[in-house]
Amino acid sequence: MQNGYEFNSWEFITAGGPVSILVALVLLVMSVASWYFIVTKSIAVWRTRSAYKAYLAAFWQAPSLAAAVKQGQQASATGMARLAEKAVLAAEHHKLHAAKAVEIVAQDEFVARAMNRSIAEESANMESGLTVLASVGSVSPFVGLFGTVWGIYHALASISLSGQATLDKVAGPVGEALIMTAFGLAVAIPAVLAYNAIVRSNRALSAELEKFGYELHTLIITGAVMSTKRDAHKHHDAVQQTMHVVGASA
Repeated sequence: MQNGYEFNSWEFITAGGPVSILVALVLLVMSVASWYFIVTKSIAVWRTRSAYKAYLAAFWQAPSLAAAVKQGQQASATGMARLAEKAVLAAEHHKLHAAKAVEIVAQDEFVARAMNRSIAEESANMESGLTVLASVGSVSPFVGLFGTVWGIYHALASISLSGQATLDKVAGPVGEALIMTAFGLAVAIPAVLAYNAIVRSNRALSAELEKFGYELHTLIITGAVMSTKRDAHKHHDAVQQTMHVVGASA
């Protein structure tokens, strides 16, 4: 059986003129940008999760709070390390300058504000690049649909000029025009799936950061960590020792 029409997406794009070529280039740029952020953000999430786990183990095993902060400065910088450093600096700053001020907030509120600002900055850093994925996932199907509409219009216009409106002459170009919609969906689907996965991972990392911040805030203010774990007594001596460093540095 002889095929009356050969599908060729490249010839279809070039035959559509500057509009079809522009649509194809836009989809190509969107695809490259989305895959770049998919790869980089996935690696960043994996590294951050591993760094958080390693930092938590090293932090609570440190002999003092100063030693734990110093370990975080020497190692690769993580959100938890920066949070701990800013929290300790805020506590020391409050103790040094609280007596000089007539009206000043309590130490727990002052430290909490500094920690909340640090957590917000880390959350903003984790969310960088996700806007591109969200935009690509929502816009690229419409870009592909626009290319399809333009391709169908161009194909029907060409058929009307040729005067041959048989089924094989119409179905081929119109079916080929749907390739642009397929391109748009091929760009959008990975971007949407990656966006949802990365957002979920970032929420889990933010929860770990906030949990660590709560325990660190309790440690700085009260000198002990409030924990419901059965093995909390194993860290009691080290926790009690850490606050002596903060008090001595004031």
